[in-house]
Amino acid sequence: MIDPIVEPSYLELHRTGELQKRGEALWRSMESCELCPRMCGVNKLKGEKGYCGADSQLMISSFHQHYGEEEPLVGRGGSGTIFLTHCSLRCVFCSNWEISQGGRGSKRTLEEMADMMLVLQDSGCPNINFVTPTHYSPHIVLAVDIAARKGLHIPLVYNTCGWEHVEIIKELEGIMDIYLPDFKYADGEMADRYSSGALTYPELTKKALLEMIRHLVMPNNVSGSKEVISWIAGNLPKDTYVNIMSQYRPLYKARDYPKIARRISSEEYTMVVEWARQEGLTNLNIQG
Repeated sequence: MIDPIVEPSYLELHRTGELQKRGEALWRSMESCELCPRMCGVNKLKGEKGYCGADSQLMISSFHQHYGEEEPLVGRGGSGTIFLTHCSLRCVFCSNWEISQGGRGSKRTLEEMADMMLVLQDSGCPNINFVTPTHYSPHIVLAVDIAARKGLHIPLVYNTCGWEHVEIIKELEGIMDIYLPDFKYADGEMADRYSSGALTYPELTKKALLEMIRHLVMPNNVSGSKEVISWIAGNLPKDTYVNIMSQYRPLYKARDYPKIARRISSEEYTMVVEWARQEGLTNLNIQG
């Protein structure tokens, strides 16, 4: 569980003005956007939309207490999730494709986003959980600065697909308390095929992984689970918290791709769990 006594580091950045400074610098970067590894260079400040589908207008699908996250994040009040619209990875099997690629959501101001955080905090949530945050990092940092001025004081979670521009992650140092990245693929060719040309996914995701890791097991070893697990065991502490996720479902366009057109079998999942144990990983979240 997150220690409620420890003050999140973003509060000190807020008091010194550094939080606002970083947010404004990230905002200016949207003039030639390189917030994600697509680095499409569009001018979002003039209303141009990036590969992610977003311009500079913040769009949020929903916010609520969420009990479906990893147990350490849920607590008694549920993780305070803010589901952001659009996504830069654009997976063909996305379970939330109506939001990530269909654009479902409402236009919101930074002040409204800040107020959402305060509502979630007042509801008993132990953290604020930004889901699919990559393309909205400027908005998040500036909204957190507003919320901190109004009394926000709980930890922040950066809940990402894992495919991140490392320079942007460096700008978030000291702001985010927990990084919650997926690790979807070990093979760039698989990422290229099923995530809209994201050939660099394995390379860049390895650089971005920090504290907590989730790995989605996919049919026919599309995700390269053994390679992913071996990399984690070889590059991070053996007690790194790893959630081995079993809930893959062939949603959205997945049935157009034969290798991922079914759910995983119990044998496939058990094999990955056993491999993780053989590699010496000791802090596993194993799903039924």
